[in-house]
Amino acid sequence: MLCSKDPSRRDILKAAAAGLAVPCFVPRSVLAAPGVPGANDRIRTGVIGCGNRIQGVMRQSPKDIQLAAISDCDTRQMGMNSYFGKGMTGRGGWRKPTDNVVSIGTFNKLPRYQDYREMLDQQKLDAAYIGTTTHARALCCIHAMQAGLDLYAEKPLILTVEEGRAVANAVKKYKTILQVGTQGTSIESNQAAVTLIRGGALGKIQKAVTPNYISGSDWPGTPGSPIPKEVNWDMWLNQAPMIPHSTNLYHGNAKWGPWNAFDCGGGSNGMTGWGTHAFEQVQRSLGKEDTGPVEIWPVKPGDMHSPVTARYADGTILEMKIEPGKGPAWGSIFIGEKGKIEINRFKVASNPPELTADIPASEPNGVPEHNRNWVECMRSRKQPNAHAEGAHRATTLAFLATIARELGRRVRWDPEKEIFPGDEEATQNRWVSRPRREGYELPQLL
Repeated sequence: MLCSKDPSRRDILKAAAAGLAVPCFVPRSVLAAPGVPGANDRIRTGVIGCGNRIQGVMRQSPKDIQLAAISDCDTRQMGMNSYFGKGMTGRGGWRKPTDNVVSIGTFNKLPRYQDYREMLDQQKLDAAYIGTTTHARALCCIHAMQAGLDLYAEKPLILTVEEGRAVANAVKKYKTILQVGTQGTSIESNQAAVTLIRGGALGKIQKAVTPNYISGSDWPGTPGSPIPKEVNWDMWLNQAPMIPHSTNLYHGNAKWGPWNAFDCGGGSNGMTGWGTHAFEQVQRSLGKEDTGPVEIWPVKPGDMHSPVTARYADGTILEMKIEPGKGPAWGSIFIGEKGKIEINRFKVASNPPELTADIPASEPNGVPEHNRNWVECMRSRKQPNAHAEGAHRATTLAFLATIARELGRRVRWDPEKEIFPGDEEATQNRWVSRPRREGYELPQLL
C-alpha cells in the first residue's frame, strides 16, 4: 500500500526511538517496471560502512544500482585515496569490476556522512549496502528498514540470537527485501546440488559434516592510543562496551572478527566467517532454513577448539569435525542412504560420481549473481536467495556450537521458541543476548 506522503527519515528515526508508530514508506524501486531500467528508474543506493568487503560487492553491482551516497564512521574510508574510491573506478582490487563503475568526477560529488543516520534522514534512497562490523550491523539494518530501504547486508548478519530475531521480524514488519552476503545461495552449481539433496538423490540423509570452525576469544585490551580526528570511536564501538581506542581492531574483519565483543570468530576459518557460509548450506540442503537442531554438544568438553555435534529433531546429525583448512571450507559433505555429495564454493562432487554428473561448473565468483538476484527481488518483491530468516538460523547454529564449547557440555535447544528449556546458564549466555550500551539499543518495531 502506498502512502500519500513520503515522510522525512528524521521523523521516522525519531518516531522509532520514541516508540511511536513508524510512517509507511515504499521505496521508488518497487514501482519500477521489470527488465532493464531507464536512467530515471535506477535504484538509488547508499552505503553504510565502506569497508573492504562491501567495496568488492559494490564494484560488481548491476546497472540498476545507482550509487547515491556513502557513510562511514571513519571518514578515511570514503576518500578517493581509499580502496573504495579505486574500486568504484575499476582500478585494482580483488574482483574485476562490472561496467557499472563511477567516474572520479561523480564519485567526488557523492554526499558523504560520518553518521549513517544523517544519510537516511537527508537522502532519498531506495536501498543500501551495509558493510559495517558485525556488532553494528543489526542496528544499522533495522534503522535502514524503518527508513523504507531494501538492503544488501554482509554476513554474519547478527551478533546474538536476540538480534537475529529482531532483524528477521523487522524484515516481515516493514516488508523489506534483505539479501545477506552468503553468495553460495546464488551460485548455480551449489543451488543445483541443494536441489538434488532436497529432492531425495541421497535418500534419507544420515548426517552432514563441516569443518571444525574456530570460536572467538575475549579482547585482551591495549593501553589505548589517540583517536584519529577522522574516526568516531563511540559510533565504531556501537553496542559494545566503551574501551580505549585501538587501531588493532580496524580496518578489516581479520582484526575485529576474532574478538567476542565484536563477532563470534569471524575471518576465514571462524564460526561466523566461513562457518556461516557452510551452515547456511547445511540448513538449506536439509530444508531447515527456519529451524535448527534440538541439542548440541562438544566432543571434548573443556576444549574451546573441540569438534561439535548437533542433532535435529528428525534424527539428522551435523558433525563439525574436519580440520580447519581442509575439506569443504565453504560448505558441507552430506551422507545419505545412496551415497555422498560434497558442496563447496563453485565445486560439487559426489560418490557415486553420477549423482552430480549433470551439474554444470560455475564461474568462481558469486557476487554478480547475488547482486542481480537482489535487484530482481527488489523489483518483484519476492524473497531473495539469502534471506534474513535463513541467515539468522545459520548464524544461530554458530552461536549454539560456541555456547556448547563455552559451557563444556550438552545443551538442549527449542528452535521454535528459540530458548534453552530449563537451562538458565545457557539462557544467560552472551550469544543469546547481551547488554547494549546506551544510545545503541535495538529499537521497537512499531
